[in-house]
Formats: sequence, C-alpha cells, structure tokens
Amino acid sequence: MTTSNDPVITSYALAPTRTVTTAGATYAYRELGPRGGIPVVLFVHLAANLDNWDPRIVDPIARNRHVIAFDQRGVGRSTGKVARTIEEAADHAHEFIAALGFETVDILSFSMGGFIAQDLVLEHPGLVRRLVLTGTGPRGGKDIDKVVGTTYRDILRATLTRSDPKEFLFFNRDTAGKAAAKAFIARLQERTTDRDRPVGVTTLRTQLKAIQKYGRSAPSDLSAITQPTLIANGDHDRMVPSALSEDLHRRITGSRLVIYPDSGHGGIFQFHEEFAPVVADFLAG
Repeated sequence: MTTSNDPVITSYALAPTRTVTTAGATYAYRELGPRGGIPVVLFVHLAANLDNWDPRIVDPIARNRHVIAFDQRGVGRSTGKVARTIEEAADHAHEFIAALGFETVDILSFSMGGFIAQDLVLEHPGLVRRLVLTGTGPRGGKDIDKVVGTTYRDILRATLTRSDPKEFLFFNRDTAGKAAAKAFIARLQERTTDRDRPVGVTTLRTQLKAIQKYGRSAPSDLSAITQPTLIANGDHDRMVPSALSEDLHRRITGSRLVIYPDSGHGGIFQFHEEFAPVVADFLAG
C-alpha cells in the first residue's frame, strides 16, 4: 500500500496498478486520493477490468476520498479462478478488502458489481458504511436472467459495426445516446500506459452464468440493508431493467433513488456531470 510520504494522485488515469496476495490469489488494484479515513471501494460491471471505470466519476470522489478499484479473481491482472456465482464473488471481494486491512468501507457499484455489493453487505453488514448501487437490481429480479441474450445480441451488433459492445449495452441508440457512448469510450482510453489485461470470452461466459443464476434465485431480504444507500440508473435500462432500481428503492428503507431521463444502463456515465457531485456528496456524508 501507499505510504503517507507518497504524492497524492487524484487522477484515475495516473493511478499505479498494485497487487496484494491472500488465500492463494493475487489481486490487482489501483488506489488514488488522500489516504486516511474510510476508503471508497469500486465494484465493476460484467466482463470489466480496472480500465473500465469512468474517470469523470472516479476523479471527483478522489479529490477528498481514498478510492480503490480492483480486479476480481481471474479478471485482468488478478490471478485465481473467476467466481462461478455472485455469492462467491462477494466472498472474494471481502477477501480483498480484508487483505488491505480495512474494517470499514464505502462501496460504489455498477451493474454486476451491484449484485456483488448487495451480497457482501448482507453477509458482512458491519463492513459497509455507505452503499451506492447503480444500473443494478435485486437477487431474483424480473428479467435479470435475460441479460445473457441481450449481451450476446449486442456483442454481435457491435462486431458487425466495429464498435465497442458498451455502446449498445449501456446507451440508447438515439442521437444523444450515440454521442454519449462515443464520449464514454474515449474517456476509458485516457489512460495510455500500464493498462490492464483484456477480459476474455471464458470470463464473460462464466460471469454471465453467475448473473443468470442470480436472476433465477430466491430474493434476498433487503430490509436487512440499513446502511444509507444511493440508487441510480437511466430510465431505459435494457440490461438490468430500470424498474428494478425502483424495486431496490422500495425494499431498502431510507434509500435515495435518482433516475436520469432518456438514458440506458449507462445513465450515470451519460449524465456524469450531474451524477459525480451527487455521489461524491453522498459518500462524504
């Protein structure tokens, strides 16, 4: 970990990649922002590595908070086998956090990361102080299991048009959505050195099976989540239906819900200028 004498990095594009080894696996991670206090740990989406976080959301948080992003087991530069279930991924996330020595964290999660974060909070309620769930839904949520078909169809569409699949999966295909998609993909390329290892097809398939099982599982008792919780999404999420964000809001007492208009699964990225100060303020509470 970084010592107090090291310069404070507040740009995700410049955050060095570090590793920590525990329980037979080596986890790759990046950290930025001032050290001290409760860190904000980022839980990323399906088939994503360290390079998939939007710097326009991470950097504003890192101005005042210690932020940590990590690769799940078997993803990017992390070793070990990819989790076959969301429960197992939550166990791995807990393992990683414990390896860094933190007893309390805040969590910012997106999509599959939100599934993992919910399981982690329910299993280790004392670990998490504040929770952010974006573009995500509850265990057993209606149509979550259909993400498999949606993902494969949009990967095909992206292949045929030589585009990034996230342009189809995360954004509406209208004028505003297409522009937001191009801008988002460009931001992910701002880091030019020390990039992460690409995520392979085997990892994608394993994670999709885990999501499908999560979607077909019995619901969790979300009334057990008592942490302050911020929920956000676009109003036309094709991957994890927007109605499921409203479902989370109803079931997590005292939660706050933000829905961005005319946007999809990546609504927080399309409306990053609005979302970044909201989430930074929430996490500072």
